[in-house]
Amino acid sequence: MSNSPQTLVAPDDEHNRRLVDNVHPLDWVNPEPASRYHLVVIGAGTAGLVSAAGAAGLGAKVALVERHLMGGDCLNVGCVPSKGIISAARAWHAARQPRDFGGPTASEPGDFGAAMARMRRVRAGISLLDGAARFRDLGIDVFIGEGRFMSANRIEVDGKQLNFRRAVIATGGRASAPPILGLSDVDYLTNESVFSLTSLPGRFGIIGAGPIGSELSQAFARLGSRVSLFEMTDHVLPREDPDAAAVVQDSMRADGVDLLLGVNVAKVEQRGAEIAVHFERDGETHESVVDQLLVAVGRAPNVENLGLEVAGIQYDRGGVLVDDRLRTTNSKVFACGDVASAFKFTHVADAQARIVIQNALFFGRARSSELVVPWCTYTSPEVAHVGLYEQEARDLGYEVDTVRVPFAEVDRALLEGDDDGFLKIHLTKGSDKILGATMVAAHAGDMIGELCLAITSGVGLGKIAGTIHPYPTQAEVIKKAADKWRRTKLTPTVKRLFEIWFRIFS
Repeated sequence: MSNSPQTLVAPDDEHNRRLVDNVHPLDWVNPEPASRYHLVVIGAGTAGLVSAAGAAGLGAKVALVERHLMGGDCLNVGCVPSKGIISAARAWHAARQPRDFGGPTASEPGDFGAAMARMRRVRAGISLLDGAARFRDLGIDVFIGEGRFMSANRIEVDGKQLNFRRAVIATGGRASAPPILGLSDVDYLTNESVFSLTSLPGRFGIIGAGPIGSELSQAFARLGSRVSLFEMTDHVLPREDPDAAAVVQDSMRADGVDLLLGVNVAKVEQRGAEIAVHFERDGETHESVVDQLLVAVGRAPNVENLGLEVAGIQYDRGGVLVDDRLRTTNSKVFACGDVASAFKFTHVADAQARIVIQNALFFGRARSSELVVPWCTYTSPEVAHVGLYEQEARDLGYEVDTVRVPFAEVDRALLEGDDDGFLKIHLTKGSDKILGATMVAAHAGDMIGELCLAITSGVGLGKIAGTIHPYPTQAEVIKKAADKWRRTKLTPTVKRLFEIWFRIFS
């Protein structure tokens, strides 16, 4: 192949060369295809890797096709590098904020280049798990190149024909540009390029205050950039619980993010090394000049150049069309992950791939609608959610009771100085059945799993109230919520019955 490490992943350093050696080895020789495969998977992101490894582990003959970088968005330009940068930002922030604990305050500006190099080093190490050699060693035929359907049951890659009984489309998605005047003429960043930075932007403009925009605006502000965040709605994280978004918004402001909310970015223009952002607010036009611009709105599914029409597979601007069993309009072909899912999360891609294995290879009847889907935004504090929001539940006809516990009532949160935030649990009125939960806390993503398990298994707050939780931990907030619900069972009638009992018992 004519590709070089520089064209695949920037910057060209030892860490990225090691990454490329794993996920797109330049000397890779595609194998000779088998006469027919039980499963051919196009796309080696999370959905594709799990589909291929799971099927091969059960004994199926599997081919895996990837045109760019194995590991997909999550490893290369998403979850892994972003959390590496967020971890650096949290460490820098903690070094500057020790006064409440009587500790020394760091005064040096920090080394952004070193923080980015650490991220690249860790990412390269993780990439071994997603690499071509590992999947070859699992017994999978790995093909590096463009995969394209040539018929309803045949895919071509690098001139080789792959016949299949079943196939999986797991090609993921990519950043797309919003319709902003002048954007195509500006050297802007997306999540696919921001992690290639080696020097800290002095003035950093970010368009979009969804999860990516909010996470990175706070992280780069903590790392020393002067961040301006542009958002059309009146608060950050517009799809989250408004109370949760408000806590995060206050934290972002405290970290120095200039929140330009309720604005419409009308135009951008390149001025030498600078970028001018023209935005409208309250009928007036304003201008902000930045050194780098990150566009964090818009995603598009990777459906082009796959030959989907030839295979009888329907798709639209949202991606490949699938039924509840993740089957496309070609009954031999399934699709999962970002190319076919409303939920653009790595853990959902993993869960859907497991459904595909059941349904494609074993005549299973697993349904994607039965998945209980949690998610987390890794701001400080984090926002984690699972199940229904309160308004969603009411719109579906539920009467709702909500239990709320602030982290200011949790001893461990107070001791660690992490007492901003809360836990909300929404219940079917008059019962302990959990409909959904939102948690805002320093480690919300690590703690929401208990409530995911409860909803998935039909465990109510009554069972949680009877479960011992270690003290002192922040996860004790869930037990506190359960105890708070249990106290609502002590109605005046029940209390009178207890009074009668204790008079008799005395």
